[in-house]
Amino acid sequence: MARITASVYTSHVPAIGAALDLGKSGEPYWQPVFKGYEASKAWMQANTPDVIFLVYNDHATAFSLDMIPTFAIGCADEFQPADEGWGPRPVPVVKGHPELAAHIAHSVIQDDFDLTIVNKMDVDHGLTVPLSLMFGQPAADKFAWPCPIIPFAVNVVQYPVPSGRRCFNLGRAIRKAIASFDRPLNVQIWGTGGMSHQLQGPRAGLINREFDTAFLDQLIADPEALAKKPHIDYVREAGSEGIELVMWLVARGAMGDESSAGAPKVVHRFYHVPASNTAVGHLILENT
Repeated sequence: MARITASVYTSHVPAIGAALDLGKSGEPYWQPVFKGYEASKAWMQANTPDVIFLVYNDHATAFSLDMIPTFAIGCADEFQPADEGWGPRPVPVVKGHPELAAHIAHSVIQDDFDLTIVNKMDVDHGLTVPLSLMFGQPAADKFAWPCPIIPFAVNVVQYPVPSGRRCFNLGRAIRKAIASFDRPLNVQIWGTGGMSHQLQGPRAGLINREFDTAFLDQLIADPEALAKKPHIDYVREAGSEGIELVMWLVARGAMGDESSAGAPKVVHRFYHVPASNTAVGHLILENT
């Protein structure tokens, strides 16, 4: 059977992608950010999965205010990097895993979670920046990402957005779905977005290190309690875009704490301020 072996959590700041694409990763401003992912890239080389289930949010590229799915699963063979206004990122096409994606969709929908099945969509920096951080920057015309990726988009852009509790329970349903797939696949689940940041209004540039640190602590040690945090706490303490952190709860809910002997192993934890106008958070957990 397929099995989730690890979860990866990371910010997906668009300026990080731009720094990589423009060859600025070695500049003094960016060096501390990318240094925080060196251990992660080494771990990823030694633990490359068969499939990645990547939870992210679309930034009005695949979806617009005309159509806003709360949860959308990509079931296509491949997904093109999106043009977000300055051309697509120079990274490889994302190859999907339609068979596993369709199985997950069937199982999760039968468990009463309404998913939108998407057979064609472009993927923006929310998905491609985490891949670059964990795998490095392969040339778009010569290489491919090391494994297939199933995109899973969550609406955290237009209210109403899903609760942390619903995201956490969805992660549990995804874990169940993957465990019932009848091929021995090593699957990782990634939760992306966050951490504290606000892009507009009087509080633009808000960063709350105390909130972010407490969120990481609780995500590791007591995610079920963390899932009960109301939306207003994210907005008040972490800024209007801090709500992206509920996507980390999807990945955390998919870990095997409830059915294994112990809590997940913390492989790597990293936090840095600032990267552009936000904090960068990163965590890798392995199932025991």
